[in-house]
Amino acid sequence: MWLWPGRALYAGPSLRLGPHSGAVACLAVGVDAPFTVQPLTGGELRARTALIAPRVRHQLTTSGDHMLFLYLEPGSADDRACRTSFTTNQDQILVEHRHEHDLLTDAARLSPHIPVPQVTAWITKATGHTRTSYPDPRITAATRRLIDARQPLPAAPLATELGMSESRFLRLFRDGTQTSYRRFRLWAQMHRAARSLAAGHNLTRAAADGYFASPSHLSTAFHAMFGLTPTALLSQNLTIHCLDDPSLDAIP
Repeated sequence: MWLWPGRALYAGPSLRLGPHSGAVACLAVGVDAPFTVQPLTGGELRARTALIAPRVRHQLTTSGDHMLFLYLEPGSADDRACRTSFTTNQDQILVEHRHEHDLLTDAARLSPHIPVPQVTAWITKATGHTRTSYPDPRITAATRRLIDARQPLPAAPLATELGMSESRFLRLFRDGTQTSYRRFRLWAQMHRAARSLAAGHNLTRAAADGYFASPSHLSTAFHAMFGLTPTALLSQNLTIHCLDDPSLDAIP
């Protein structure tokens, strides 16, 4: 797994995922075989590439041995550009990336030891962008503050920092990211917990570093967002490469 501010990429064994609803957009890639996505509202899509919008509760079932999941901040430049690269849209799930053949070929080469520039080149091919950003610089500033927060960050003080009322800020945030402040803050907490794991800490410490009330709170929230527990994910001998900007506060 590779982790940046605004992005996370998993490449590895297919995972037995339960129904879940993400806080951010997810590009799913069946590296060696198609997979199916079933929105819980009904219907079924079979694909090799799919972009699933945040807050869409769904079941993803794999038929192959390897999957890739790229998580993108919703409403960001790379999320918007990625959306324009898909040919079919059904209930906030897009399928068939126009560069699907190249993405599948290059995805098969991704491994924990591959040079980072090759990983970022794959993301650039998928999204058309080298970095994540938003049209409104206030949204970019808010999302970076959440990812970099050294303590839980309620909406009110962040709104004050940006020079607006809390209600206006929450509307602006939802319009700019297509998700709620609460859901995005949970994504930021997951990001920080993952940074803690990358630093070699256990799940108890990672839960505390991510501002979760307890390890069980982290596990429950993680399962609801990703469809499996963090323990199940770590059992895959996961290697986390934390590629935060140098300006971000490191986990001690």
